Amino acid sequence: MIALRAHHLLCMLTFVGRGYSASFVQNLAGIVARIDEGESIEIVDGPDDICASLLTDPDAHCRLTRVRSRDIAASEALDAELGIDARAGSRFSVPPALLMRLRSRFQASSIRGACAGCEWAALCTDVASENFIQSKLQGSGQSAA
Repeated sequence: MIALRAHHLLCMLTFVGRGYSASFVQNLAGIVARIDEGESIEIVDGPDDICASLLTDPDAHCRLTRVRSRDIAASEALDAELGIDARAGSRFSVPPALLMRLRSRFQASSIRGACAGCEWAALCTDVASENFIQSKLQGSGQSAA
């Protein structure tokens, strides 16, 4: 089971192999591959498996209030737009049908309120505008929902 904070559900959609450090990128690539293979996600409150490589820094942004605010915004948008319960403790997988719905809403910006002010927002917009072709998360190996 992959521990994931709510706003990272959005980040994984546009992950193209870039990040804060080589270890961060390697870790996130592994997590995306596991999601792509159908491994379940558990939503957590606070730092998650993606944050793991950054947590040796006592000032890691993963612990900041503004990041928690992103989680709340993402959780609320996912529930309102897709009926996904992305509150802490929720568990689910991301089969191809759900991935397609997430991408569609991401492209329409209806679930991107959590992305406001994020340093990666422009990259994510570019990836989405190119129909996620560069995204490492492709939905292969999963059964349709």
